[in-house]
Amino acid sequence: MTGTFATRLLTSLLVVIGSSMLVFVIMYVLPGDPVLQMLDGTATTPEAIEQMRQQLGLDQPFFVQFMQYFLQLLQGDFGASRIDSTPVLPKILEHVPATLALTAASAIVSVLVGTILGVLSAIHRNGVIDILARFVGLFGISMPTFWTGILLLLLFSIHMGLLPIAGSDGWKSLVLPGLTLGLVGAGFIVRMVRNTMLEVISEPFIVTLRSKGLTEKVVMYKHALRNALIPALTIMGVMIGELLSGTVVVETVFARQGIGRILADAIMSKDMPVVQGVVFFTAIIYVLVNLLVDVSYSFVDPRIRRSQ
Repeated sequence: MTGTFATRLLTSLLVVIGSSMLVFVIMYVLPGDPVLQMLDGTATTPEAIEQMRQQLGLDQPFFVQFMQYFLQLLQGDFGASRIDSTPVLPKILEHVPATLALTAASAIVSVLVGTILGVLSAIHRNGVIDILARFVGLFGISMPTFWTGILLLLLFSIHMGLLPIAGSDGWKSLVLPGLTLGLVGAGFIVRMVRNTMLEVISEPFIVTLRSKGLTEKVVMYKHALRNALIPALTIMGVMIGELLSGTVVVETVFARQGIGRILADAIMSKDMPVVQGVVFFTAIIYVLVNLLVDVSYSFVDPRIRRSQ
C-alpha cells in the first residue's frame, strides 16, 4: 500500500511540473507583445520598449527564459505580475479561498445529485424517476455553464429576488454558481452510476443475497451501490478538474473574485507569471484530489486493498 501511494505521489509531482512547462510554452508562442500590453497604448519610444523588454528578460532566447522560470519555480518563486508588479503568490493566495469554496460547493452538488439520481434511476428502470433522472443528466452535460448561470440569475435573483446577483460574500453567493457548475458534474455521474448499478444488479451475487432473505433496500444500498461506486469515484476525480476549469466562466458570470477570474484577465493581458502561478496551484489541487480518489478505492472495495 505504501509503495503504491509513493508511486502515485511521484506521478502526481511529474504531472504538476509537466503542466506548468506546457503552459509556459503555450504562453510563449501566443501572438502579442506583453510589453506593449503592459504599456496599454501609452506613448513611449522604441528605446524605452526595448529597455523594458530587457528588464523583464524577454529579449533572451526561449530556452534561457524557460530555464530561468523552472529554476525560480523549484525555489518557490512565482515572480511578480507584469501588469501591476504585485507578487504572484500573495495574489493567488488571496483569491484561492473563493475558488475552493465554489469548487467544493459544486462538487457536493455533483456527487449528491448525481449519485442519488443515478441509483434511483437504476432501481426504477424505465419508470418516471428514470426518465426524469436521465433528463437531468442530459441537461447538465449539454447546457453551457454560462447559459445555465444566466438562466439561474434571471429566475432566482432578478425575478424572485431570493439570492444575490453577484459577489463572493456569504453562503448565499455560493448557491447559484455552485448549482451552475454542479449540474455539469451531476450529469456525468448520473449516467455513470445508473449504468454501473444496472450491471451490478444483474450480477449473480445480487441474486444470492436476495435468496438469503435480505431486504431490497439492504441489497441495493449496502451491496450493489458499494460495488458500483468504483467507476463513479473515477469520474468524480476527473470532474474536479472540469469544475476547476469551469470556474473561469462561472466566476466571470457571477463576478466572483477567484483565481478563475484573475486567470482570464491574465491570459487576456498575457501576464505570464500570473498564468503560470494559477496553473501550478490548479494542477496541485487536481492531482491531490485524484490521489485521494485512488486511495479511496481501497476503502470502498476490500478486494483492491487485499491485492495492494
